[in-house]
Amino acid sequence: MLEMNQRIAPVEPAEVFDTLTLPYELRIRGRLRATTDNGHDIGLFLDRGPVLREGDHLMAKGGEIVRICAADEPVVTARIESGLPLARLCYHLGNRHVSLAIGSDDQGSWVRFPPDHVLEELAERLGATVVHHQAPFDPEPGAYAQAGQGHSHGHGHGHGHSHDHDHGHRHGHSHH
Repeated sequence: MLEMNQRIAPVEPAEVFDTLTLPYELRIRGRLRATTDNGHDIGLFLDRGPVLREGDHLMAKGGEIVRICAADEPVVTARIESGLPLARLCYHLGNRHVSLAIGSDDQGSWVRFPPDHVLEELAERLGATVVHHQAPFDPEPGAYAQAGQGHSHGHGHGHGHSHDHDHGHRHGHSHH
């Protein structure tokens, strides 16, 4: 079994030993036993946290390189007009803390998420056309994701400062 323990920068296709196609549910795991697309047994022993993305590369202890591929899986794609309608749809779906893939193609803008009848009804109420199908699911990593980043986003501060969080003031608007 190949032990994949290192994430590396993209390499030339000729340097790739094999590919590993996984659904999103398995690409979020740092520890996994799997079989590559060409039948090699591998074990993932990676740092926890960063999601494996389409096109990521891993290196085994012996130097073998495996390219990650996102598997086709059941998804819902909600197509909607770009601009404010797309922003509104992303806001309301994201406000429910669901993972979303956002994109566009020759047919327009879309938001993709795992099947969920409540989210599908919400998307339709906001003007989207909803389609169930099989496609790779590679959601947005989030604003604080550190995958592939060479720096930390720690928030320890070595200097003293204070933040006033008094919200006793009034705003001149109402929410209907």
